[in-house]
Amino acid sequence: MPHDQYENPLITRYSSKEMSHLWSAQKKFGTWRRLWVALAEAQKELGLPVTDEQVSELKAHVDDIDFEAAAKYERDLRHDVMAHIHAYRDVCPSAGPIIHLGATSCYVTDNTDILVLRDALGMVCRRVAAVIDRLAEFAAEYRDAACLGFTHLQPAQPTTVGKRACLWAYDLVLDLHELEHRLSELKARSTKGTTGTQASFLKLFDGDHDKVKQLEQLVARKIGFDTTYAVTGQTYSRKIDSQVLDVLSGVAQSAHKMATDLRLLANKKEVEEPFGKKQIGSSAMAYKRNPMRSERICSLARYVISLQSSPANTLATQWMERTLDDSANRRLVLPQAFLAIDAVLILCQNVTSGLVVYPEVLAKNLREELPFMATENILMAAVAAGGDRQDLHERIRQHSHAAGAVVKNEGKPNDLIERLASDEAFAGVDFVAAMEPTQFVGRAPQQVDDFIEEVVTPIRQRYAQDERLEAEVNV
Repeated sequence: MPHDQYENPLITRYSSKEMSHLWSAQKKFGTWRRLWVALAEAQKELGLPVTDEQVSELKAHVDDIDFEAAAKYERDLRHDVMAHIHAYRDVCPSAGPIIHLGATSCYVTDNTDILVLRDALGMVCRRVAAVIDRLAEFAAEYRDAACLGFTHLQPAQPTTVGKRACLWAYDLVLDLHELEHRLSELKARSTKGTTGTQASFLKLFDGDHDKVKQLEQLVARKIGFDTTYAVTGQTYSRKIDSQVLDVLSGVAQSAHKMATDLRLLANKKEVEEPFGKKQIGSSAMAYKRNPMRSERICSLARYVISLQSSPANTLATQWMERTLDDSANRRLVLPQAFLAIDAVLILCQNVTSGLVVYPEVLAKNLREELPFMATENILMAAVAAGGDRQDLHERIRQHSHAAGAVVKNEGKPNDLIERLASDEAFAGVDFVAAMEPTQFVGRAPQQVDDFIEEVVTPIRQRYAQDERLEAEVNV
């Protein structure tokens, strides 16, 4: 591998071989040839002068692509589709005259893009489902592990570690629904013709409109689609690309949010991502356990989110039946968005498989803030023991401000409970019971159970037969 030229780190460092293959030259141009085979087969079946021998010859050379020959043709012709037609014709001399018959370049380019988008979206669905599954396992394990909740990044009513994991998982569940919807809505462009009018095919079939419609449906079925887009220009609508990038951006947003939470929790030493036995956190500070995988999730996710604008702008500026200013942009954005989201989800799978929870730190952090949160329960218990609600409320207010001042001004522990316990007005209160953390988490454990049963289980069932996509985190 040469080291004097730029290498795409999405390929060399981050994404999987499976996703990289989907966007490879072999996959792309091999699919072009399969589309030419499908077209020739369909034209033969509908009565055009295409022979069995020509179709067989095309099929025999689908994968043995001479990339050097194609590159030479393209240097001369300045047209990638014509270059590959010539390279295909070189090895299929008898079929050469009928390759690409009646078709425009977008017959192969756009149908190939749709086929690759279908495979790539399917792979992303499987990865998202795997992350949801692992978060659900984690949530079940820590369903009742009480911890501080946070609103405005300030301590708030306690929740559980498992419930918080369900929040992360549910964002991804919503993304998965969108992914599945976009996947189900993909259709073939099929044989729409040069500007979408099918004029060339109508000419081939001597004005027989039914044959043209049959050709469109037959080719679509041969490439694995039941339906085609109702109308197109020269290309399928670039709205499709925009919608796909919207949902990839959504996945990235969810992953970024989860990874950010994990980085904040690592700062509080409550939850950490996996850390290798020989992993180095800092070249200078040897003690550090930096959350580098979560940081990388955020970094790559931010990149995917930034790509969302390109297909939107491309769609907005496609004049009339099409302009070619979409081409170079799509060559970059579509593969890189999928490679990057693949890398994000590989990291998410890895991180969620090895999260480390520190129960003692959870308990310590909760103890430090719980006295203030427990005051309402303490107030109710004291009233039940015969106290005056208004008097008790004022005493709690005074003790709370005094305790808070000690914490903030002197850096000492929160002694509110000790202050209240020594106040005779609260003599009838069982402070041990009043401070039990499980009293403050509401239905969080039960919500975890319900979420897994009602939301995660159907996803597990849908993807149970799919091979689990595993990929190693390279760096």
